[in-house]
Amino acid sequence: MKWFAHKRIRHTLRYHPVPRDAWNRLMREAAIFRALSAVERAHLRELSALFLRRKEFSGVRGLTVSAEMALAVAAQACLLILQLGLDCYDDWVGVVIYPGAFRVVRDSTDTIGLVSRQESILSGESWSRGPVILSWDDVARDLAAPEPGFNVVVHEFAHKLDMRDGSANGMPPLHPDMARQQWTEAFSDAFNRLQRQQEQQLYSGIDAYGATAPEEFFAVASEYFFTAPHTLHQQFPAVYEQLVLFYRQDPASRQKMTS
Repeated sequence: MKWFAHKRIRHTLRYHPVPRDAWNRLMREAAIFRALSAVERAHLRELSALFLRRKEFSGVRGLTVSAEMALAVAAQACLLILQLGLDCYDDWVGVVIYPGAFRVVRDSTDTIGLVSRQESILSGESWSRGPVILSWDDVARDLAAPEPGFNVVVHEFAHKLDMRDGSANGMPPLHPDMARQQWTEAFSDAFNRLQRQQEQQLYSGIDAYGATAPEEFFAVASEYFFTAPHTLHQQFPAVYEQLVLFYRQDPASRQKMTS
């Protein structure tokens, strides 16, 4: 089985590589990739090629997903797993892209059993063992005019990593060399502090959406980790160090080396 898997990978990289011109343009124009070394970019290109072959992209509401659009999503998604491997995304296949933000309506039940209908406008959503859903307007904005701490692709694919053990709860399956207690303490302390800052209407430097739930804090922290690592390190250094161990990357050090 391993021999067959390696053969399939070699076949994809040989016959279905990411076009060099498109890749170089994306690496040059998108700020999220600029600090990567040449070796990291080469590895990311291979992961992106494999991702594009294994996942199914579909546009809705009249949107046609071009090769360049799919590549932009794939490269950002694979940045999270640059040192982890594509197996982290194995239990689902679909990427659905809307032209812009999309509306979802859901029923929710409170603690006394009262059911209410809630409507939300979203830029992205991840389903457990289901598709990742994205707004292209938001993806394109993150590429063309990035805002530190905000990246819809990173956010939704962080949720996918969180869901690998069956549910999104802010604690993805950790590596064997990581201590669960250290992760829990770092993230719980930071999450509680962010909640207190929001309750007191204090500026925290971290997006308030992270205070809504532990799983959202993990996704928001991941956004800062890859787009504004120095901010995350300054605000929540223990969280930053746990993400260094989890993603096996150190974006803050990477940026210092290229600045």
